[in-house]
Amino acid sequence: KKHGLEFIGPLVSSVEETPYPISTVIKGEIPSWITGSFLRNGPGRFEFGESKFNHWFDGMALMHRFHIKDGQVTYSSCFLRSDSYVQNAEKNRIVVSEFGTLATPDPCKNIFAWFFSRFQIPKATDNAGVSFVKYKGDFYVSTETNFMRKIDSVSLETKEKVDWSEYIAINAATAHPHYDRDGATYNLGNSYGRNGFFYHILRVPPGDGKNDVADLSGAEILCSIPASDPRKPSYYHSFVMSENYIVFIEQPIKLDPLKFMLYRVAGKSFHKVMSWNPELETIFHVADRHTGQLIKTKYYSSAMFTLHQINAYEDNGYLIMDMCCGDDGTVIGDFTMENLQASGEELDKFFNSLCTNLPRRYVLPLDVKEDEPNDHNLINLPYTTATAVKTVTGVCDHEDLYNDDLLQYGGLEFPQINYTYYNARPYRYFYACGFGHVFGDSLLKMDLEGKKLKVWRHAGLFPSEPVFVPAPDAKDEDDGVVMSVVITPREKKSSFLLVLDAKTFTELGRAEVPVDIPYGTHGLFNEMS
Repeated sequence: KKHGLEFIGPLVSSVEETPYPISTVIKGEIPSWITGSFLRNGPGRFEFGESKFNHWFDGMALMHRFHIKDGQVTYSSCFLRSDSYVQNAEKNRIVVSEFGTLATPDPCKNIFAWFFSRFQIPKATDNAGVSFVKYKGDFYVSTETNFMRKIDSVSLETKEKVDWSEYIAINAATAHPHYDRDGATYNLGNSYGRNGFFYHILRVPPGDGKNDVADLSGAEILCSIPASDPRKPSYYHSFVMSENYIVFIEQPIKLDPLKFMLYRVAGKSFHKVMSWNPELETIFHVADRHTGQLIKTKYYSSAMFTLHQINAYEDNGYLIMDMCCGDDGTVIGDFTMENLQASGEELDKFFNSLCTNLPRRYVLPLDVKEDEPNDHNLINLPYTTATAVKTVTGVCDHEDLYNDDLLQYGGLEFPQINYTYYNARPYRYFYACGFGHVFGDSLLKMDLEGKKLKVWRHAGLFPSEPVFVPAPDAKDEDDGVVMSVVITPREKKSSFLLVLDAKTFTELGRAEVPVDIPYGTHGLFNEMS
């Protein structure tokens, strides 16, 4: 239990945008080989006139761009001109309902309720504040609804709104797609209709990024997976992809759609619609990434939830899946503005109620023979203690990808790898934020050989999700840099872009920006020539 946590209210306060690039002050050195833009997303405006958003996720999406060239860095930011933003700004009050800000005093309380409030409401929001993604070489900002927005990755100008359901029969798609080496993009969506609830794995073909208009044509559903209980579908935030397989993890965080419809009509809040069901198992559904065929074996583990995947690869007939997991889905996040702006004992209480997320490895035996004996471990790999046992519902048990020293940093989340060269392949390192506070307060590098940690942590500094950029002549997996945007509640206008040497995990340089940047969600690095 923690006591005396630092007040983080300033990290969730509204800021002004900086639409025209401004220069930054460089301390140390930014390697001259880095050429491109670090793009980030997250909530940046929490009120219009007298009306305030109740929930952090409801804040209007603010896009950030750090452009790096010849060791110099410029910064710009723009609010996404979503329909929600434009209508709210016009009337100077909150007109468009977001997740936690209905016209009721009782905002719904957690990320799952927020996710499901996006299903089939007359007007889902297009306030796409979760991440930057790429389809056909073009950049979009995304949330977990059916709407995305195309973005000019240089000016951050908002382009057209794209509705997934106009291209393909789905209601929503995640903000965490995967990319293959040919430039195709994969995602996970869902649909809900007379025949029940389905999760869909989808693929958008490659493109050259020269499309004048948003274009998802050629998008196809590779595979449809019926919900194990059609009356109670599961929440999901991401999915697993290896060279030849895609895995959908059906976790025991459940929605009651009937209640959901009734609450929606009655204008009540949603948090009673979601439930964490620890008595249920977690089910891994495995599909062939090329044919879309589901493999016959179903894999089960004890109840857990996962938001973000680290990596997955195949080895010798096994599928190795690494992800950040938690064991208590009830407390995943009461991220109301009230909780985030709390101080003293209230803040400590909120933090201590949150679940610690930790990295785990699950291993699935891909080729289980009919005559395989029951009740013995099918995993025969020298480097993992994960197990899989054939029973009526075959049980997989995980290996912890950490030693006890991780616990002093509060577990980890927002994992990233050398995605370009090592995604879906055997790998050794990942990078993440340590959560010794409600928001990440350290940067971590995990070496899976020996599960050794390297740490960057300074009191009062809150770093964003670390993004790895490989060096042009890289020989090793960790040849390159790790970038993170660091903010502090202690003084105004003292944000900076941090660049660490990925190998040693020590600071190479920073670019100081004389603006306030609120705590954000996800980002990516767009390499430019």
